[in-house]
Amino acid sequence: MTDTAAATAPKAPERPGRLREFWFYFRENRGAVFGLWIFAAFAFCALFAPLLSPYDPTEQFRQFTLIPPAWQEGGNWAFPLGTDPLGRDMLSRLIEGARYSFFVGIVVVTVAASGGILVGLISGFAPKWIDTIIMRIMDIILAFPSLLLALVLVAILGPSLTNAMIAIAIVLQPHYVRLTRASVLSEKQKDYVTAARVVGAGRLRLMFITVLPNCLAPIIVQAALSFSTAILDAAALGFLGMGAQPPTPEWGTMLAEAREFILRAWWVVTFPGLAILVTVLAINLMGDGLRDALDPKLKRS
Repeated sequence: MTDTAAATAPKAPERPGRLREFWFYFRENRGAVFGLWIFAAFAFCALFAPLLSPYDPTEQFRQFTLIPPAWQEGGNWAFPLGTDPLGRDMLSRLIEGARYSFFVGIVVVTVAASGGILVGLISGFAPKWIDTIIMRIMDIILAFPSLLLALVLVAILGPSLTNAMIAIAIVLQPHYVRLTRASVLSEKQKDYVTAARVVGAGRLRLMFITVLPNCLAPIIVQAALSFSTAILDAAALGFLGMGAQPPTPEWGTMLAEAREFILRAWWVVTFPGLAILVTVLAINLMGDGLRDALDPKLKRS
């Protein structure tokens, strides 16, 4: 009885053990932990932007145009990061811009991942000729430079933040298709899938219940990296005038509005650029940590 109890006792805390194991490997990457904290601050700013912003991001103080940051000569502590050419508070616009960037990342990753996973599962389980057609279509999409293809799609749909998100999601979808298909083909050869077939599991159950949960680790890593790509592409489209339109306080649009003042007022270009740089770098660092923690081949014994 004692041996039986000892053998069964460790099975109870299995799920918390997995979480502890994940955090153990994740926190070994110092850069990933730093990226996680920066991402948490970014998400906090995005969620509570109306409460954190000192002013309405579109409010214009015409008597305070191009005021430098408060620590510089001529600055004003009423506008800690200065104002733009129309007298709008830079800090308020940067905080509100975090909301737009976070929204873009969430929507693009959700749409691209859900569509890509579904098509990848179908491709992995479909007959050879269907699989070939799907993968050739994905190859054609990947043959175009991602930003160029997004520009073409936005030019067709019309310049707006919504159309920019649709275009970026379409551009990122083939990565999820290829990744999911490769994972499905690898998992299909394993014994547990064969056992599920033997006991009579249907095609849909095999796809979504049996195989898909075991393919999620690389997809989660790809989603984290796609989040930063979506923010970067949305900023690029906004800078080119094909994304969010003024007076929307989106970081790329802010850069586009301020480029003619780059020599006279460095802060109107520097702060939106730094916001994009720090956010994208933090998410990429966090994605590296997720890869280390979720990939069994990278775990150190």
